[in-house]
Amino acid sequence: MRPHLDEVADEMMQEIQTRVREYDRPGNGTYSATLRQAVERVLHYFVDRVADPDEEPANVTDFFRSMGRGEAGEGRSLDAMQTAMRVGGMIAWRRITEGADALQVQPRTLGAVGEALMLFQDELAHAAAEGFSQAKAEVAGEMQRRRKRLLDLLFADPPAGAEAIADLAAAAHWPLPRTVAAVALGRQVRDDRGTAFPPDVLADLTRRTPSLIIPDPDGPGRAKLVDRALAGTPAVVGPTVPVMEAGRSFQWARKTLCLVQRGVIEAGGVVRSVEHMSTLILFQDEGLTTALADLRLAPLSHLRPSQQDRLAETLLAWLQSGRNANEVAMRLHVHPQTVRYRLRQLEELFGDQLLDPDLRFDLEIVLRARALLAAGPGEHLIPPARAVAGESGEVVSFRRT
Repeated sequence: MRPHLDEVADEMMQEIQTRVREYDRPGNGTYSATLRQAVERVLHYFVDRVADPDEEPANVTDFFRSMGRGEAGEGRSLDAMQTAMRVGGMIAWRRITEGADALQVQPRTLGAVGEALMLFQDELAHAAAEGFSQAKAEVAGEMQRRRKRLLDLLFADPPAGAEAIADLAAAAHWPLPRTVAAVALGRQVRDDRGTAFPPDVLADLTRRTPSLIIPDPDGPGRAKLVDRALAGTPAVVGPTVPVMEAGRSFQWARKTLCLVQRGVIEAGGVVRSVEHMSTLILFQDEGLTTALADLRLAPLSHLRPSQQDRLAETLLAWLQSGRNANEVAMRLHVHPQTVRYRLRQLEELFGDQLLDPDLRFDLEIVLRARALLAAGPGEHLIPPARAVAGESGEVVSFRRT
């Protein structure tokens, strides 16, 4: 076979460039030289392999591993290389069989050479695939690191400059959207969960609060897409904001998540902060809300907890229903006469305060907060630091524990 290697190499080059369009690059001398080098290496090494089956394939397999990496680096699949290898193998086998006929090679010997050719092709294909996979993994890892860094920049306080964000977004292959929404996840999730998210979603599941950034969250079908991606994971989607205000969206998502975890906001599927803005306002400064509750609900402080609950529930329903006793009865599922009795008690306790619109507004604020906290285990509106003595002499605290 050795005297014919140059001739076979020419035929392989011609056939590969004819059949594999990706390898037909007229005028590109460097690329043709690389292809020629690959063909010649394969042919010479194969002949050496037939002469000495124990020869180590390191050199040529390393070369094909590098070629696989090169294909990944140019953004191509391995399809073209695999086709070229099949074409080359076909030419080689054709020339081998022609030579075998001319030299009257025994079928057993010809079969051994054919088996060696197939094994050799398999080794080269495996080396190319290995190099390709390594390069793709490295690129994916680097891209993921850039995207995590981009997420950090978008969440930074104070926010990073627009130019720095635009540069890193370009390097991370993330087209800058007009608007975004941040997502706070409620528990640690494995980093491979990121494969479930759409490719344009920035994700960092290694943060203390696992986080996402969703581009153009209000676009057609985006809400359903987000819900599917987050199914089974406690998650809060922050408000939609301009991309440079992603940190603000994340702050609200995280605060909403905290209230979900406390039981203040009911967790049912994906929670959206914009649907709970009034609750967020109520709990923006709990110390202030506590102080207002201390002040406005003081008339209830001497009552037993069960009385406090009944009267607080009735007063809130009365304020929410336009001060209509019959509607209060329907809301609370009690007899209207029971409501009127409780309202007379409230008038005795609060007096003219119930006639003042500003005071009624204050009362509704603290009663809403109280009702929300009542659902949370172990929650209380006011820390049990101060108690008052009831009429029976025992200490009675208004605060929920």
